[in-house]
Amino acid sequence: MSDDRMRGDKLLCEVFKSSRKEQMYLYVDKRQGVEEVPEALLERFGKPLPAMTLILTPEKSLGRAKAADVMAAIREKGYYLQMPPAKEDYLLDLHRTSTEARY
Repeated sequence: MSDDRMRGDKLLCEVFKSSRKEQMYLYVDKRQGVEEVPEALLERFGKPLPAMTLILTPEKSLGRAKAADVMAAIREKGYYLQMPPAKEDYLLDLHRTSTEARY
């Protein structure tokens, strides 16, 4: 990935959600698409379903990852894979949400 457009502090990113695993997302450079993603990963990921397109900057706030880490992975490997949260964390979040709703 020696394209000069990949070196700046912004990256046009396409996010795909997995057709096989809930809360699994694949971030890629919009111009490259999934062509840099290993075939074995795509087989496990399932059909990439478009979720959103966004401009990443190192300061951008993301839900479960640091934007700078996502950008670095895309520039180095061609993609960033966001795994679902650990089951314990997910259940704890559900508990917090349900108890907060009561107050």
